[in-house]
Amino acid sequence: FSKIMEEMELKNKFVINWLDMLCFLLQGLPAAGTMNAVMAYMLADWYRPGVTLDFPKGGSSAIVDALVRGVEKNVGNKVHVNCHVEEILVENGRASGVRLTDGTVIKATKAVVSNADPYVTNKLLAKARAAKLTPPKFDEYMDQLVSQDLDEGGIPDLKSFIHIHAGIDASGLPEVASADFPAQWAVVRDWDVGVEAPRNIVLCSMPSLIDDTLAPEGKHVLHAYVPATEPYEEWAGLDRKSDEYLKKKEEAADFLWSAIEEYVPNARERAIPGTVQIGTPLTHERFLRRTRGAYGPRVEAGQHTLPGHMTPLDGLLFTGDYTFPGIGVPATAASGAIAANNLVSVPQHWAMLNKIRLPDKK
Repeated sequence: FSKIMEEMELKNKFVINWLDMLCFLLQGLPAAGTMNAVMAYMLADWYRPGVTLDFPKGGSSAIVDALVRGVEKNVGNKVHVNCHVEEILVENGRASGVRLTDGTVIKATKAVVSNADPYVTNKLLAKARAAKLTPPKFDEYMDQLVSQDLDEGGIPDLKSFIHIHAGIDASGLPEVASADFPAQWAVVRDWDVGVEAPRNIVLCSMPSLIDDTLAPEGKHVLHAYVPATEPYEEWAGLDRKSDEYLKKKEEAADFLWSAIEEYVPNARERAIPGTVQIGTPLTHERFLRRTRGAYGPRVEAGQHTLPGHMTPLDGLLFTGDYTFPGIGVPATAASGAIAANNLVSVPQHWAMLNKIRLPDKK
């Protein structure tokens, strides 16, 4: 996208920095590494007449609930939670199912689809690969996916995050969102150091200001985080129960609170005891099974290409942000749709498209 910016002969420093930030928030890269198509779609959508910011009623969990309903409304389908996969099983040159950490084996009737990052997926296949149950072509494919060697076509990872989630007392605060008291805002500490600089950009949101079902009366929920700019290396190897780790968490929280308090006065003093949760790169790594707590692959436009969803191992598909079209909720959702389309027949695909009806234009 930076080439488009050059062709437009942009001179205003703020506009250049702003576009750089938008690119980064969308793709995890400044304008120099972001695809034109991403920005073209986003800017066209933003500036449509009467456009509004969409927000899911009930919060992000409402999206999860809708997806679960979509799966379980079909007879025989079930979403299982708290079921960690220990191993992807391979039999007769084909992915045949998974074994859970409790020993339960779930057989695949059609395919195994992995949404884990390639490093985790590679570990799930370690026994099968060690036993030579996977074809050489697939082994080469996996080795390439987990390579970060740029000289060999590897793709490096983006950095990680720090987060804070909290409930606060809303006494005396405005009851309606406005420019002076927004439901969502960004804080940039220094435009000159670049959008990828650690702890420079903070994104904050107070969704209960526009959806009062998300918090009890007289209260608000808050979230603030740095968008994939936190170096994992500064946290690697720390004992999560150590004083050093707890001190680093408090330092991270103090930094995030300061961004929240740009618009919410005395926010930390308003915090409801027991509601404050601080996330670190180690939190991402542990609870989300994200290797090194990374946001995803750092794919530069014109330099790297993400893999597709079919693999050289029969019956095994990949999906998620380490596959095409990349990071972010819209792109990851698209990857799931593409993977699903690889599994259904053309008549089934047509039948699903026939169910989709766009709203009539007013």
